[in-house]
Amino acid sequence: MGLMSKLLGGGSASTEDYVELNVDDFEADVSAATVQIKFAEISDKNDVIDIKDAVYDGDIVVADIIRHTTSDRTMEHIIDELKQVAREVGGDIVQKEDDQIIITPGGVGISRSKLGR
Repeated sequence: MGLMSKLLGGGSASTEDYVELNVDDFEADVSAATVQIKFAEISDKNDVIDIKDAVYDGDIVVADIIRHTTSDRTMEHIIDELKQVAREVGGDIVQKEDDQIIITPGGVGISRSKLGR
């Protein structure tokens, strides 16, 4: 069976056409990665310190916002502080709905549109 007929659906596929991937087969050396994605929770102003350090170190941070433990004024201050960090490093910051903030270091942008649209 040729490549085009496989892509266009001609012929029948057999289990020999597919390869099962086992995560254990891959060795991941996270320490060798130049950029890591880190996850955090923001429940008060002290949580911002670790997030800022990670972004300054060149990592991407996805932070959950725990709104019920902070006042709106405190959250505004936290977001302003994180915007300043993104500006300083030439990165980007977006708020995804009401529950997450994503902050990136320099050289990494965040698209404002979803894939497939």
